[in-house]
Formats: sequence, C-alpha cells, structure tokens
Amino acid sequence: METTEKKQFMDEFKDQWKNMWRNRLDDRIRAEGIADKDYSLLSVDRGTVIIATRKFRLLDFHELLRDQGLGRGGEVIPPDPSVGGWGKFLRSTLAAEKRTRRGRSVPTKPDKHCGQLKKCGRGWLHFKG
Repeated sequence: METTEKKQFMDEFKDQWKNMWRNRLDDRIRAEGIADKDYSLLSVDRGTVIIATRKFRLLDFHELLRDQGLGRGGEVIPPDPSVGGWGKFLRSTLAAEKRTRRGRSVPTKPDKHCGQLKKCGRGWLHFKG
C-alpha cells in the first residue's frame, strides 16, 4: 500500500471505530452494548455484542488492525513532502520549545508581608506577657 492509500484506509478504519462506539445500542436490561449496523473494516456485524459487564473480552483496536494485515496501528506515517517533510516538522516543533538547563534552579523570592502586623508581630495569640 502507498502511504496515501494507507492513510485513507487508517482514517476510514478510525472513523468506523469511533462510530461503532458512539452509535451503539445500549441494552440496559442485559447490560450490553450492541452494534447498530455492519462495520465491514472492523469485521463486526449488526447485533454483535461489543461491550458487556461480565466475562467479556472487549474488541481491541490494534488487534483488529493486525487482522487487516497492517501490523501495528501506531505506525508513523511520514508527512507529505509538499508540506515540508520531517525537516520542517523538526524545525517548527523542536526549535520552538524552550530548553532548560539542568542544575540551575530559579531563585525564589521570599514572601513579603504586606501591611501592618497584627498585635505588633505576635500574631493573633492572646496572652499576657
């Protein structure tokens, strides 16, 4: 697969995944979530239980991708060269971040008490002395 075809497939796959979870039918009596329509890329048919409360194995996004033959879902798709590619991405993101030096700490200013002290600096304690 080319990168553009792969990206389109991934976008469709993610859209179906999101729609499946967003539009599921919740059966409150049986405490189950049911798919409302067929999702061909996910291999889920209408009426399939996709979530339940007890002894149920949830569908795994990455496992479904592996079943489609794409390997791991977290593969990085490189940016389009017409946009600027990796070099522009690195310059725009890494150069913009401020780099802090280790070992140096920013000096903190001591708290200054503004205004007149109560009881001549003794606080609110009431004692005779």
